Amino acid sequence: MPHLTLRAVTKRFDAAYAVDHVDLSVPDGKLVCFLGPSGCGKTTLLRMIAGLETPSAGKVMFAGRDITYLPANRRDFGMVFQSLALFPHMSVAQNIAYPLRLRRTGVAEQKRRVAELLDLVQLPHMANRPVTQLSGGQRQRVAIARAIASSPKLLLLDEPLSALDAKLREAMQVEIRLLQQRLGITTIMVTHDQREAMTMADEIVVMERGRIAQVGTPLDIYRDPVNEFVADFIGLGNILPVSLEADGQIVLPGGQRIGVKASPPASENAGGIRLLIRPEDVCLGHTGADAAMNRIAGKVTFIRDVGASIEATIDCDGFALTVATTPRETPDLSVGMRVSAELPAHSCKLISACPDGDPTTAFSTAIPR
Repeated sequence: MPHLTLRAVTKRFDAAYAVDHVDLSVPDGKLVCFLGPSGCGKTTLLRMIAGLETPSAGKVMFAGRDITYLPANRRDFGMVFQSLALFPHMSVAQNIAYPLRLRRTGVAEQKRRVAELLDLVQLPHMANRPVTQLSGGQRQRVAIARAIASSPKLLLLDEPLSALDAKLREAMQVEIRLLQQRLGITTIMVTHDQREAMTMADEIVVMERGRIAQVGTPLDIYRDPVNEFVADFIGLGNILPVSLEADGQIVLPGGQRIGVKASPPASENAGGIRLLIRPEDVCLGHTGADAAMNRIAGKVTFIRDVGASIEATIDCDGFALTVATTPRETPDLSVGMRVSAELPAHSCKLISACPDGDPTTAFSTAIPR
């Protein structure tokens, strides 16, 4: 039985739809990321689940119970806000104990639970320290400890890592994921960072303009996007406008023909079709090294070398390709070099274009168990 179910949940602000008829089912114990650009409705959807916003239409069901109009303080959910919302006049222990005090938990039980949580988030030595004297990562841990102090049935995280520097953010992604797995608590996290979603989530819900564009595992979303918007938002990708020949060959923007094993999208809209190939799937070689059908000549125009990996831009006839490689694979790669780029047929995917960047239909989705 799904832990949380949304049925045609809608939120309007005057005539504008922030969330537009969203159907979603989330089973117990998953970490699910709502992922999308700013203004896509993901935080509004999270706030309706939390009870901080009331839907204009639709139902929010939890464990088979309709909680659409149940006040937030009666839902027994924990929430970590983007600002963390810690009380600056309280110590670490007092912040963590706050939800227990609201529930009139006994003093002895409060102390036991706070000590347990401080050990869990690895801050036992900071119980009496003011939260104003903590680092960003330490404040993040305190906020999570406070959110789970009363053993909530659902944990909601609203971009909790957005204020951290890049290195600390990546470390906290791993810590939160390990903590969620250890506790087994159903968790929904809002983020606009696709790397964060790919790192942490069991399932990703990609949102765009108030609707769900696609739901799936991180690998499914990355490898099998349903349309151009999802493909473009999730990771780097070469997305090329192409035409389909009667014999099944694909004509690239420069007029070159290549073969692909992918089937065209089931429903092609007015924007036509696109060819998607991820940068790591493009194979580089020297010009003339191979006369294979899917090889295209080009020139290296830009290189970004980050040590362990190299990202290169290849100017082909009529379009550009981004290629991900390594120093070992291409030790002599340099700007201006003539190269041959192979687009393996099995790595090419045909997807429908989104001319206005907006999926044409709302999707009814269920996250698999």
